[in-house]
Amino acid sequence: MASTKKSITWQSIKGNQLLLPITALIVMLLINVIITPTFFKISIQNGVLSGFIIDILNRSCELIILAVGMTLVVASSRGTDISVGAIMAVSAAIIVRLLGESYDHYAMLPVFAIIIGIIGGMVCGAFNGLLVAKLNIQPMVATLILFTAGRGIAQLISSRATATGVILYVRMNSFKYIGGFIPGCPIPTPIFIVIVFVAITMMFLKRTAFSTYIQTVGINPKAGRLVGINSTLIMFICYLFCGFSSGVAGLIASSRIYSSDANNIGLNLELDAILAVALGGNSLGGGKFNIAGSIIGAITIQALTTSLYAIGVSADQLPVYKAVVVILIVLFQSPAFKKWWSELKLRRETKAARGVAK
Repeated sequence: MASTKKSITWQSIKGNQLLLPITALIVMLLINVIITPTFFKISIQNGVLSGFIIDILNRSCELIILAVGMTLVVASSRGTDISVGAIMAVSAAIIVRLLGESYDHYAMLPVFAIIIGIIGGMVCGAFNGLLVAKLNIQPMVATLILFTAGRGIAQLISSRATATGVILYVRMNSFKYIGGFIPGCPIPTPIFIVIVFVAITMMFLKRTAFSTYIQTVGINPKAGRLVGINSTLIMFICYLFCGFSSGVAGLIASSRIYSSDANNIGLNLELDAILAVALGGNSLGGGKFNIAGSIIGAITIQALTTSLYAIGVSADQLPVYKAVVVILIVLFQSPAFKKWWSELKLRRETKAARGVAK
């Protein structure tokens, strides 16, 4: 009886979608501990929390937000949005341009500038959603447009009459609180933003049938239409939300550097977001998804980045190592590998059964 219970427990653990991301995160944390023995040490310096763990959680905030948006896009459209990094740059450029470069006052109330900047990200997401959901263009091809043109748009927004492609700065120190620390609070502000963002998203998905709609559309959009689900609208909303998440991430990124750098804000984050979704146990073929897995995957990616920097890997070489991880994850999720693994397990079980019979 006890062995049966253990078997059932082990089977449930193996079938849990969070097994892969949690295992990957534990492995990355162990590697970081080996590389840096003081990895888990947390201290207070200048009134704020400091340490590798705090830095990983803080630096992964933009990626977590992007990964949540990317998860819904992948689940509904069975494709990826490769323009999220460029949309971050567009939103950041709008916000910083509206705030102005004065040392003594904002050109516009910050709340209005932030709302308009995030709406700009949503407009970009709506454009992608229109191409994918309404015009049935393959997601990667559709989002390639803003992936290519997005940073140029951000540079045009940031341009002056005398120069183009310049970096605009926010001179007011209070803008730094969004991507830094609120005076008197030792915890980084982006962590609070992520908590609120994820909590509202999870609450909406659990309290409504939208999660079921997304999975239905992702598995079979034609079947979804037969049961009365507007597949086009569901996919459009997911891309709209992805644009919203990119806008929020762009706000945090611009506040960290108190400027709009169209060439560097969100650079290569689309690869990290896709990797976080895949590492979270979500199928890149759409359908069933797990937001918690994507969040763990995003933290794991940031831990991987930290460990690579610790062993001397340069920023230009990082995408190569991450691409290897993507290849391995896609390989493990491929039908051919799953079929081979199932056949291998069957042969082992058959061989073991024959040994017992003898």
